[in-house]
Amino acid sequence: MLPRTDHIWHPYTKYSVWAGGQCPIIVRGKGPYLYDDQDNRYLDAISSWWACSLGHSHPRLVATIQKQAGILQHSILGNLSHKQGLTLAERLSSWTGGNRQIHFASDGAGAVEAAIKIAVQYWHNIGNTKKTTFASLQNPYHGDTMGAVSVGFMETFHQAFRPLAFPTHTLPPIQCDPKRCEFSPPHCTGACADQAVAMIHQQEKELAAVIVEPLCQGAAGMKMYGSGFLQRIAAACRDAGVLLITDEVAMGFYRTGTRFAFDHAGIRPDIVCVGKALSAGTLPISAAAVDRAIFETFRDHPLDNTFYHGHTFAGNPLAAAAANTALDLYEEMDLPDLVHSRSQAIQKALTSLEPIRARHLGLIMAAEVPDPQRVAKALLNSGILTRPLGNTIYLMPPFILTDEQWSELLENFVSEIKNSF
Repeated sequence: MLPRTDHIWHPYTKYSVWAGGQCPIIVRGKGPYLYDDQDNRYLDAISSWWACSLGHSHPRLVATIQKQAGILQHSILGNLSHKQGLTLAERLSSWTGGNRQIHFASDGAGAVEAAIKIAVQYWHNIGNTKKTTFASLQNPYHGDTMGAVSVGFMETFHQAFRPLAFPTHTLPPIQCDPKRCEFSPPHCTGACADQAVAMIHQQEKELAAVIVEPLCQGAAGMKMYGSGFLQRIAAACRDAGVLLITDEVAMGFYRTGTRFAFDHAGIRPDIVCVGKALSAGTLPISAAAVDRAIFETFRDHPLDNTFYHGHTFAGNPLAAAAANTALDLYEEMDLPDLVHSRSQAIQKALTSLEPIRARHLGLIMAAEVPDPQRVAKALLNSGILTRPLGNTIYLMPPFILTDEQWSELLENFVSEIKNSF
């Protein structure tokens, strides 16, 4: 007999949904599917909050976790190391451009929180105590801890916490024209970045860092912008002496077709935050990949500039082992080719949806509809799990779908969007 649901507080879930007992109870997962206690099957079209990029119960991930559980379950990283953490740190450094120091956390917000504090302390370490503010895009989201809320304040989510949030600068809105803009550097000039670049220079004396979700703002409704815009923001930060933090928690690990979304722009951020798909959604782990030159200022002689920040489960051996296997699988799957192929199918589907406002980037497809909850319910009745963002319904499925599963998902998704108008 399953436990009662009276006492669980579901995140991002309206009280009326909980009180109405409308939450399916998931009992197992296999491949791209989740199964509830009534043996209903749902295709997990959002990769369980964008994390389970390899689906559920992947045999190699399960085997890795089982093996590691018999060796070492947990050990602190304070003044100690362990093999899985050391291996993962070396690999993440390489994956994010090399010559980086990896600070582990447990979730995306934790990685962003560390990045924010690292940025401020870096300037303090080198004697510039005036650079303590941040700038971010409009409608940002970077997590729900207070530092992450401050740089990623969304009125819908965070209005009650405004008195607790520190003030930040908001860059002027991106004006990408989806009819003309492309995501590849040869086509996107970043002309719409002029105002943002000007603001970075105007505030450069006090800006510690600019933080962005590269190319796609997830929680804002999968709002997408061109790589040229990101190139110009990166150049402005470099010229103004401002750090650039890219929040790759949602877009990292080939979701956009490259290892990280910032790779489309050919830039090197000062700090890269990763999470979610780092362990393919199996166990909580995240990280801030920090340029070595920044790390070198955290020495403890002649002054103690140690970074006194960490988490109990930072770099947990079980999670790190799962992440190492996930990286192995990503490398073996030729994901750039897979994403490119399926992006072409998405582009064809978008053509059939005109003039509906729809867009895609890599293996993400989004459309704005009048009643997204109705569309989501219709899809759920068809065995497809989605979760709208405002007026946007979207797909961000696992990489492991077969061609048949992918075609059926795309067909059902497009059909329900058309039916909503």
